[in-house]
Amino acid sequence: MDHLDALENQSIYVIREAFDRIDKLAMLWSLGKDSNVMIWLTRKAFFGHVPFPCLHIDTGKKFPEMYAFREQYAKEWNLHLLRGECPPVEEIDPSLPPATRSAARKTAGLKAMVEREGFQGLFAGIRRDEEGLRAKERYFSPRGEAGEWDFRDQPPEFWDQFNTDFPPGTHLRIHPLLHWTEIDIWRYTARENIPTIPLYFARDGKRYRSLGDQDITFPVDSEAATIDEIVAELETTKVAERSGRAMDHEAEDSFERLRADGYM
Repeated sequence: MDHLDALENQSIYVIREAFDRIDKLAMLWSLGKDSNVMIWLTRKAFFGHVPFPCLHIDTGKKFPEMYAFREQYAKEWNLHLLRGECPPVEEIDPSLPPATRSAARKTAGLKAMVEREGFQGLFAGIRRDEEGLRAKERYFSPRGEAGEWDFRDQPPEFWDQFNTDFPPGTHLRIHPLLHWTEIDIWRYTARENIPTIPLYFARDGKRYRSLGDQDITFPVDSEAATIDEIVAELETTKVAERSGRAMDHEAEDSFERLRADGYM
């Protein structure tokens, strides 16, 4: 068993554990490279089927290529797709910096959908290496009734013993990709031939490392036009994965405030 097999097995174990222990689940689908791998792993875990809804919290500001990808693969993968809308930015906390305030629309849209549908747990495709605060996450991470996350008080997880026994009203986020890295995602995507949004590949010396809303997401300098070239680039680059996300360049605590309030 090689490294990618070990990553895959651990993720499938987490997905199946959550399915066994939590009554009403859904999976967040951002349409990006990580959540596509998460859906791929789920289909492997359940013999080609995703046995719970996939949620796309839609800001209305995604790239056209992302919407085209959603429509194509929701059908091809036979997903039960639920689309959640986000409130206008005017309804979001005005004390947040502009890009962070725009991103916070997703949190509000997600909270509204969770309340409406009664989901007890949500799968999210985050990784520890992606951003410093995400390194504090657990595979099974409890949230408060309003979706808030106390990153200073997370349950221990030793020897793959996951705690799902929480007080009533606790909402869980499940993170099957927590142990993966960006380069793992790309190597696995290549091995499995997972469909990929073309924005990730260089055109005119630019490509996107991370995908979000058009107005707050920007490409990085790159000549990597294939997955092999992306992997080679990642083996040497010192540019942060989220360097193209505008909110990561605002106030130091911006992302912390978003995550504590329930951001994905």
